[in-house]
Amino acid sequence: MPVGSHSHIRIARPSRNLAAAERFWTGGLGLSVVYRAEGGVRPGEHDLLMLGWPKAPWHLELVHEAARPVEPRPTEEDLLVLYLDEPVPDDLVTRLEEHGGRRVPSPNPYWNEWGVTIEDPDGYRLVLCRRAWSNA
Repeated sequence: MPVGSHSHIRIARPSRNLAAAERFWTGGLGLSVVYRAEGGVRPGEHDLLMLGWPKAPWHLELVHEAARPVEPRPTEEDLLVLYLDEPVPDDLVTRLEEHGGRRVPSPNPYWNEWGVTIEDPDGYRLVLCRRAWSNA
């Protein structure tokens, strides 16, 4: 099967605290736990948390390895952008903040004009954009 628009996408990132990340992404944004696995304490064994929406063509994978933790190193340009095609609901922003997120200004004026940027507990940025997007 060739790579194409039907190919599922996994966005993988390290996390320093999977419980805090899960709280943000599930309780704040409303993603579901797609899969979870607990590792061990030996090198190469890691805890894994996959989050997404049912039937979505992507999911977010967060990993933490106790024996060799990888410190997340996000920059202010490491973005996961969700195009809402409507105004960003204030209650969603509040819920994300109540679940460990922090609203931050973007260095890119485009995102400040068209959306809201929230840092997750690991410092990665989620942009809720009021515009729509299509690759077509």
